[in-house]
Amino acid sequence: MGTTSDTPAETADAIAERHREAAADVVPDTLGHYIDGAFVPGDADERIETRDPTTGEVLAAVPAGNAADIDRAVAAARDAFDDGWGTASPGERQRVLSEMAAVVEDHQEELATLEVLDTGKTITEAMGDMGLVVDHLTYYAAAARSVEGDTRQTNDLFEREKQVFTVKEPYGVVGAIVPWNFPLLIAVWKLGPALAAGNTVVLKPSEETPLSILRLMALVDDVVPDGVVNVVTGYGEDAGAPLTKHEDVPKISFTGSTEVGREIIHNSAADITKTTLELGGKSPIIVYPDADIGEAVEAAMMAIFFNKGECCAAGSRLFVHEEIEDQFLDAFTEAAAGMTVGDPLLEGTDMGPKVSGEQVERTHGYVESARESGATVRTGGGTPDDEALSDGAFYEPTIIDDIDHDHPAVQEEIFGPVIETFAWSDEATVVERANDVDYGLAAGVIASDITRALRTARRLEAGVVWVNHYNDVSAGQPFGGYKQSGNGRENAAEAIDEFTQTKAINVNLG
Repeated sequence: MGTTSDTPAETADAIAERHREAAADVVPDTLGHYIDGAFVPGDADERIETRDPTTGEVLAAVPAGNAADIDRAVAAARDAFDDGWGTASPGERQRVLSEMAAVVEDHQEELATLEVLDTGKTITEAMGDMGLVVDHLTYYAAAARSVEGDTRQTNDLFEREKQVFTVKEPYGVVGAIVPWNFPLLIAVWKLGPALAAGNTVVLKPSEETPLSILRLMALVDDVVPDGVVNVVTGYGEDAGAPLTKHEDVPKISFTGSTEVGREIIHNSAADITKTTLELGGKSPIIVYPDADIGEAVEAAMMAIFFNKGECCAAGSRLFVHEEIEDQFLDAFTEAAAGMTVGDPLLEGTDMGPKVSGEQVERTHGYVESARESGATVRTGGGTPDDEALSDGAFYEPTIIDDIDHDHPAVQEEIFGPVIETFAWSDEATVVERANDVDYGLAAGVIASDITRALRTARRLEAGVVWVNHYNDVSAGQPFGGYKQSGNGRENAAEAIDEFTQTKAINVNLG
């Protein structure tokens, strides 16, 4: 086992009891669809169990939504839009978003604990996520005041006096589909700009992690007007697909796999539904020979092991200049092997479990395939041998060396704590190889020479490039990908553009 811990050893029973006590405090009592300002049962009796990935125990069960539930939610959202939210003043939209931010700020620890139990991320990571949720809601509260058009200078062939101006208008009902790795944060990435722009929303969370958004809706029930935000839980094929095909949903915002993104594009074709798609990634990190070794290792650790590597932007291909390869990889391997893998409720834990046993099997399949091809696993490469963790979906931080860049483990998104390393000597060649995947979501460059770092950043085919750090996504930074990593942008002013339509009004003043 390549992990160590400074905390006393404990049993699986002790961990399970800690999680049961936490669940008793934070798991919501009311778990139905949230439609038109109320929690309601599903159209069918079927429910979906959500499990704690640390212990394998059932946390709760939510309705398995279907097309009828989606129809109810869309109708409620449409009525709310027509009855006032679509024409609500910027000040009213700002007030709602500001009060939502205040509610989250007052309940950060509760919501963070709920996400630890539902996702397996550490309490430190979850508290960081809640801080970002507050920041993004606050950002879009302010942005609600600046959804505006402009006046244009134009020529008139007939010498008439005229004026052309533009206005930004909401779509109406937005369908939002959210993944399991950042359930509440990515929900807010969609809710914030959609509401600021004057849209109403029907949101489908992942069936793996639905609890935090349901709890948030209970907490803001008195803040958000009825029907403005609706949440339908369920599987993608039963609830997500009907949402993406719905004729009264002119805009879809989806975060998830490239495979599902393709299905959404197909579903949206019939009605030419507008889409924003933030999809998969296989992001490179390029380390130059003048990089500070300690800072470079820290950036690489954050790139791949943050949130157990369950990040679409994870830096999972590491290119280290041959002059510092040995020194860097020794330090990087030591740091990875020294991570504390364990109970994510404990502040001393560096990495918790993956979201499910299925994801562990998927991750390990890629690692075993790499081994069989002759690759070297420098550290990790399996589940921890700590008996106390045997009931959970844990996987070790893993570094793979000596692997062909064309191998599926390099070309495909693993979505786990696994990174492949490569040596390089020529800048043009390493940039070409860094770009040699189907994805283009993110990238990292580590170098002391900032001019060289920026030159490289401009040549990388990625929607986000971090220089001398990694995985920082603030509210004012647009986020989205090139190539098969999606279309459109989330966050910042660009997200407002994604949730509005531009209307040009041409007035003849003569």
